[in-house]
Amino acid sequence: MTGRTVDQPATEALRRARDAAAREAWADAYRLLSGLDTAALTPDDCAAFADAAWWTSRVEESITHRMRAYSGYAAAGATRRAGLMSWLLFYEHQLAGHTAVAAGWLRRSRRLLGGEPECVEQCYLAWVETEEAQARGAFDEAMDSARRMAAIARRCGSADLHAMSVEAQASVLVAQGRVAEGLDLLDDAMCSATAGELSAFFTGWVYCLGLQQCMACVDLERSAEWTDAAMRWCASMPAENNFRGLCRIHQVEVLELRGRWDQAVIEAVRTCDELLPYEGSLAAEVFYLVGEIRRRRGEAAAAEEAYDRAHGLGRDPQPGLALLRLAQGKAEASAAALRPALARRGTALLERCRLLAAQVEISLAVSRLGEAHTAAEELGALARQWQRRRGSEVTLPHAAAASAGGAVAFATGDPDRAQTLLRRALVLWLELGVPYEAAQARMTLAAADRSAGDEEGARMELRAARRSFEQLGAVPDARRAAALLTALRGRQPGGLTDREVQVLRLVAAGRTNRAIAAELVISEHTVARHLNNIFAKLGVSSRSAATAYAYTHGLA
Repeated sequence: MTGRTVDQPATEALRRARDAAAREAWADAYRLLSGLDTAALTPDDCAAFADAAWWTSRVEESITHRMRAYSGYAAAGATRRAGLMSWLLFYEHQLAGHTAVAAGWLRRSRRLLGGEPECVEQCYLAWVETEEAQARGAFDEAMDSARRMAAIARRCGSADLHAMSVEAQASVLVAQGRVAEGLDLLDDAMCSATAGELSAFFTGWVYCLGLQQCMACVDLERSAEWTDAAMRWCASMPAENNFRGLCRIHQVEVLELRGRWDQAVIEAVRTCDELLPYEGSLAAEVFYLVGEIRRRRGEAAAAEEAYDRAHGLGRDPQPGLALLRLAQGKAEASAAALRPALARRGTALLERCRLLAAQVEISLAVSRLGEAHTAAEELGALARQWQRRRGSEVTLPHAAAASAGGAVAFATGDPDRAQTLLRRALVLWLELGVPYEAAQARMTLAAADRSAGDEEGARMELRAARRSFEQLGAVPDARRAAALLTALRGRQPGGLTDREVQVLRLVAAGRTNRAIAAELVISEHTVARHLNNIFAKLGVSSRSAATAYAYTHGLA
């Protein structure tokens, strides 16, 4: 009798836990299952426990309970279920970076499922074969595997795995260079998620993989549309949604590019809270994006802290940190910091474009025109290559290449070419909806217009750039645009004389007093006197501080 009264609450708790798992109320399921003796759980209960742990961001516990489920199924001779648990253990260990353990579970899954009659679980093996062949560049083999996955999913009636097979085929096409076809096919898979045709787990999976593919293809418009759809789905889900942080990463990326920086920072904080417990490498990208926003807003200490967090989690803080050093007047340190990142190959397209654009900016600041030209040429080559794959000239690589080419043309004394390229860049940035880069292009275009004698055009571009910077909260750039507008009216910023501006520019370029004296054909004593006047007018006390002022006010 006593035994029955002890067992009755446990039996009721188990019933409620199973009901919660069936309803995908994962927090309730986890709480109820955690209070039970695991020895009393069936393999199905252990599998549900693993799912509940995963959905509530307890990845290590998920693996533990998944192994219990596997052992139970294997002991019971439930080969297909044991094979599926093996595959899921492979996937979870792979995501956690446990390569050898992941490989072991994958071999076991193949052994268990390979000899079975056709079953839906074999879709998972076909998916891995697709990815392995794609990684080797064996695209025909990869496509055959993805199509085999689709055929099995159709015959077994799995909408979930059929959507994943469509996404796998899209990935193969993109990797093969048939980007436009791949992205069109990707839309098909994403529609399955949006239409509510898939289970919650596969809806999240399709969204996350699809958004990752859109950003890798630098398709900002597509990324924005599907990110909105994914976040609407996340908002409709219970709080215990492990996909929320994964999808929100892409939302932060889109918001940062679109110039919606206040919202991007809010979403970034939420994303890091959601990801840090189990996905530090993904959180690192979010910290980097926060650093970019802080840097552009002139919040140097906050930017540096964000870059440090990104670095600590494994994300190279370049090119943002190098550009921060440039803004601080440390041009040579900036150039040195960027070199290791530039030397790496195999970086993603968007990241490579950003590195090269930063190299152009920094190389021009330290008067290394050859390096700037080489970087701009590589950007142009990337844009041409991407056009062949993407089938469009309205892409971020094209805009970045036009901006860089225009800046180099202006620096090398070709204002006509500079104006042509910079106007093209401006049109592209505006069409792509990237306001910060559009305003930067306006700043360089204003300089080219002024050099060509079009002072009215220069004023119009500077006014538009200043408005954009002010709306974004990009304080240093807004200040620089205002200073250049002042200069166009015949007044130098800070009350400096023309000669003092000449001296300040040479200081910012790293020249010594002796070198400045030789270049301006004046005495070192006169250079020192000019420097004293500059320091007094600007309210600074060092060459580095004066250099920083020069960079933020368009005098360098």
